[in-house]
Amino acid sequence: MFQIATFNSDITPPIGHPLCAGWYPPAAAIRDPLSALGVILIPEDDEPVVLCALDWAELSNLDYLRWREEIAVAAGTHAGRVAVHCTHAHDTPWPDREAQNLLDECGHPDVIMAGDWAERVRTQAAEAAGDAMSRLQPCTEISIGEAKVDRIASNRRVMGDDGKVRGVRWTKTRDPEIRAAPEGLIDPMLKSIGFWNGDKRVACLHYYAVHPTAMDGTGEVTPEFVGLARNRRIEADEGVAHIYFNGCAGNITAGKYNDGVADNRELFTSRIHDAMLAAESAATRRPLNKARWATEPVHLPPREDMNEPDLRAILDKENTNVKTKSKAAIMLAYLQRHDVPIPITCLHLNDDIGIVHLPGETFMEYQIHAQENRPDAFIAVAGYGDLGTGYITMEKSFEEGGYEPVDAFVSGKSEAIMRAAIVKVTQGV
Repeated sequence: MFQIATFNSDITPPIGHPLCAGWYPPAAAIRDPLSALGVILIPEDDEPVVLCALDWAELSNLDYLRWREEIAVAAGTHAGRVAVHCTHAHDTPWPDREAQNLLDECGHPDVIMAGDWAERVRTQAAEAAGDAMSRLQPCTEISIGEAKVDRIASNRRVMGDDGKVRGVRWTKTRDPEIRAAPEGLIDPMLKSIGFWNGDKRVACLHYYAVHPTAMDGTGEVTPEFVGLARNRRIEADEGVAHIYFNGCAGNITAGKYNDGVADNRELFTSRIHDAMLAAESAATRRPLNKARWATEPVHLPPREDMNEPDLRAILDKENTNVKTKSKAAIMLAYLQRHDVPIPITCLHLNDDIGIVHLPGETFMEYQIHAQENRPDAFIAVAGYGDLGTGYITMEKSFEEGGYEPVDAFVSGKSEAIMRAAIVKVTQGV
């Protein structure tokens, strides 16, 4: 007999707290609260598995490990069976304690994190997971469904005839020629996986890949259109925990459909919400008979031009802007955690459903790779796990140019490692 429980904890930052590791203005207003939402699934005669989504921009390096460790202790399992992911709305926090410590040493406090707020909300989320263990109930069935999302996702990298990036579709894309280019490589489907106790649905997990931001840099904290659509489902579907996981959206934005002239947040919220309803309506149910957790720890090599002396020089330089210093600190924190592997995992449900968990701002190609590797199965993919990597691009991306290789903290050689690990966890070999 499977057992299941869900948990919810508030992770809204206080006014004045840094957002997106200091890359955007600090929190000036709370437009919408932020949540840590999770599900605990306990297979018969096995340890609990925890899947958790945070309404944060990112969570990186050892702070990512600490989240998994604290939740694991609370849920009576170990960190290797806990997956934590961010939804990546931009005007939200990005904790990395080691990076902030490096900034503190150079006289730059409160750039990435302020005070001990991030530690306190992590403990509160773990306590919520622990409390959920007292509310376990049977999980007898599972449902799967999918629906096409109407006009949101587009590939950020608009390629020229020479094989180089000729244009970038940002969160807001004013250039009509770049907006008019084809959508490019995306996954247009929103996938939903439901967990049931008899005829009662307990939780529904939703998966879609896009940079979930209509407007950013405003200082107004919000989980953006994906979180707002999820909240509508929670409000309308009483007693069911709806949780949204962002897929491999490193090179996927809403830029084709967002010219930045009007605020399209409500429009995109409605489109995501409609797709959630359609995926749930199309879902088919079957008994949940077995589960298996597959994991492959990897070490992704840092970008070849990253080295400690140069990064420390950036931190020590007086006239360098805050974003550059923050980026250097996170890069240095990644270099210094080389002995801590990054988990790539897959939760196999029955023989024909898999939920793949990947690190970083991972390119769409990895999501397609996971799905093509198991054409016989319903494969959902969550990206934005350990974000110490920054972008995880293709090896050829560095020659193609564009924005992402600039903010990739790992080498193009990571592609082969990622692809091999995805094969291992999806096939269970």
